[in-house]
Amino acid sequence: MRGMRVVGLLAAIAATSVMFAAGAGATTIERVVSPGGIEAWLVHEPAVPLVAVDLAFVGGAIQDSAGKAGTASLAASLLDAGAGDLDSTAFSDRLERKAIQMGFSAQHDTIRGTMRTLTENRDEAFELLRLAVTAPRFDAKDFEISRAQILSLLRREATSPTDIASQRWWETAFEGHPYGRPVKGTPETVASISIADLRGYTHRILARQNLKIAVVGDIDAETLKVLLDRTFGALPEKPDLFPVANVVPRGLGQRIEVSLDVPQTVVDFGGPGIPRQDPDFMAAYLINHILGGGSNDSRLYHEVREKRGLAYSVSDNLVWLDHAAVLLGGTATRADRAGETVDLIEKEIHHFAEDGPTAGELMEAKRYLNSAFALNLDSSTKIAALLVQLQLDGFGPDYFSRRSAMIEAVTLDDARRVAKRLLDKGLLVTVVGKPQGFASTKPN
Repeated sequence: MRGMRVVGLLAAIAATSVMFAAGAGATTIERVVSPGGIEAWLVHEPAVPLVAVDLAFVGGAIQDSAGKAGTASLAASLLDAGAGDLDSTAFSDRLERKAIQMGFSAQHDTIRGTMRTLTENRDEAFELLRLAVTAPRFDAKDFEISRAQILSLLRREATSPTDIASQRWWETAFEGHPYGRPVKGTPETVASISIADLRGYTHRILARQNLKIAVVGDIDAETLKVLLDRTFGALPEKPDLFPVANVVPRGLGQRIEVSLDVPQTVVDFGGPGIPRQDPDFMAAYLINHILGGGSNDSRLYHEVREKRGLAYSVSDNLVWLDHAAVLLGGTATRADRAGETVDLIEKEIHHFAEDGPTAGELMEAKRYLNSAFALNLDSSTKIAALLVQLQLDGFGPDYFSRRSAMIEAVTLDDARRVAKRLLDKGLLVTVVGKPQGFASTKPN
């Protein structure tokens, strides 16, 4: 019977995917506020018997106490490992018997949570979600199991060139700032975390005032209002957040080499980005796509992969956080071509900063990003996650209707000006492997 319920949930998700792929452009978003003042964004779609919930508490790993990096990650991993009167086995059994999917994770700025359920199991799903966020148990046995799993993962990452390059970049760019600490912590800090630390963290962070919620599926606004108060009403009203300073990446112009005996050399590169609410963000979004935003038509892909065959792939992305914004990219190449690859990437970015895009490149980027946006909203899960992110970014439910016009409003002069603003500050580069033709340097 449980297997049939799981199949039913997967079938509902698949049906929802088809529905949203066909009609994402017409999605109606309701701003729902419960009698207790808890807000959620709702997309009501009764055609499929599925409810998807995405939520975020502002706080995340940057709220870990000094010397306790990894607290947020460890706490998030245990929120659904027993809560209230249900130990981890009983809680897991309740989820499985009703084919309810639930999970939590920590990011730099948030604790994110997801819940998926068939409509027939909606009330029980919301009740289990209530227990997870208001009454996690943090039983000693589960705590030690989860900590051991994280420590095992950290040991594996300590020999992974991809993880080493990324962490070295972040700790150099944000030295002395919470963004420079690994989200999952280090073996030393994770070993020092106690159950009391987890209880203290969740008591400070999980509150109604810093909670963002999106719900998509077979539930109407009036029903949702009742469930919002029932599920989240017992949380404290306000979080107790440590102050965190705004910061820009440091170490620009620096090249850092980490020697590791691996077949390929991994390269991470990046510099300052543009904040999400900055008036130039949409122009930067287009510039990033043209430069290396994942498309096979990007300049970096053309120069590094197609013309010279130096790497299988190369890309960059805009990353915006609550207290920083970065442009971050990466690739992997043969050791004997590492120096050549890094030189080429820096050269191409410098040229793009000076000259900006062509009119044709800008027009094609606009066309692609407008069409890809709707195609990417092909499931209730993706829509719920996007709605939470828009709330975190400070936008309103009308963003969907305004986005295309915002992209089209970027002129060629805007794009060229922003290309220089975004790309003319230099790069911090971290390289892990046995690179040849690559020399470590300090910033100018």
